[in-house]
Amino acid sequence: MMRILKFSDPDFSAQLQRIEQRADEVPDVIEETVKTIIADVRKRGDVALFELSAKFDRIDLTVETIEVSAAEIDTALAAVSDESMAGLQLAADRIAAYHAKQKQETWLSTDEDDVLLGQMVRPLDRVGIYVPGGKAAYPSSVLMNAVPAKVAGVAEVIMVVPMPGGEVNPHVLAAAKIAGVDRIFKLGGAQAVAALAYGTASVPRVDKITGPGNIYVAIAKKLVFGQVDIDMIAGPSEILVINDGSGNAAHIAADLLSQAEHDELASAILVTSSETMAIAVQDEVEKQLQQLSRETIARQSIDDFGAIILAEDLSEAIEFSNRIAPEHLELAVDNPFAILSAIRHAGAIFMGHHTPEAAGDYLAGPNHTLPTGGTARFFSPLSLDDFVKKSSILSFTEGGLQRLSQEIIQIAELEGLEAHAKSVSIRLKK
Repeated sequence: MMRILKFSDPDFSAQLQRIEQRADEVPDVIEETVKTIIADVRKRGDVALFELSAKFDRIDLTVETIEVSAAEIDTALAAVSDESMAGLQLAADRIAAYHAKQKQETWLSTDEDDVLLGQMVRPLDRVGIYVPGGKAAYPSSVLMNAVPAKVAGVAEVIMVVPMPGGEVNPHVLAAAKIAGVDRIFKLGGAQAVAALAYGTASVPRVDKITGPGNIYVAIAKKLVFGQVDIDMIAGPSEILVINDGSGNAAHIAADLLSQAEHDELASAILVTSSETMAIAVQDEVEKQLQQLSRETIARQSIDDFGAIILAEDLSEAIEFSNRIAPEHLELAVDNPFAILSAIRHAGAIFMGHHTPEAAGDYLAGPNHTLPTGGTARFFSPLSLDDFVKKSSILSFTEGGLQRLSQEIIQIAELEGLEAHAKSVSIRLKK
């Protein structure tokens, strides 16, 4: 049964800390294993990839079979219904339209007659996207990572997806085709991340790696950061629902469970000012749990890291939400726009009783790759900005340099950098 808590409970802080820190401890053995895998791929390249794939994914790869062929993609497409293709295409179109609005252009400023300043925006050359292929298949993750990259103008999108036993969900390959993925490799785990980061004879090196994965993938991304860029180090999924007593308890329970079914470490929290709603949602969660095919996973998530919290009012609920900085925040209240300005930290904000989190997961348009574990305090959702880089542009006329030279020289001398100062003063001599 989902626990009902109050902020005044003696053990509230301990209960909350257990939820917040549920993924903080990474066993040393996992990090050491990942380090070993990365070092092996760097040293032995394809040979290491083939051995690790046989060991972990039960698939025998060769230079000829490591990449998904056009024929394999065609076979997958033939297995996908027209209805499913239409749904994936609609999602891709909406994701593309949303992310196109995030585009930034190169700009130049001529506010000063003798100095020109600006910024050049250019897409990354090559991006790698990791798509999970373990407990469930996620064509939506393909779209959320590949479509924005293509909208940004990335020249080549490389996808890696584990294929345990040689099998892959055809919808994943269909989504890749729709999104314009250029090449797909049958790789998963830390070895796939290492291959993307350092390159092998078969797998090209990329500039950035995006996409979710298990703990081994997350640690691998963390370890190769700096060699390549990464989107973020994502933890277990989470949802926080703020409620004022309005709405339907069954709807709120369903939204909580939509995250609980992801995995056993997922967290689902309701903060409501209504004790009646708290009890009703508690009952509904139990009733709906029994109807889920992934009941075992969802039940463990709810039992271990789920909670219903009674707040005095919406202000207290909002204050708590800002402390948590949830990945998904639902404002299940009568007037969500009235409290929106008070929300400071959240990955994605779902407004009102008719905006379930699942709409954002699949085809609303905004990206579903979101900061977790409180990192919404300083991280943003995956966006077009993740697939471009920016260069500063500076151009001084002779007069412009003359006008600002003494201050440049002064600051250089303050820092004891004589050559810096001389690079300016030498241009002032006639």
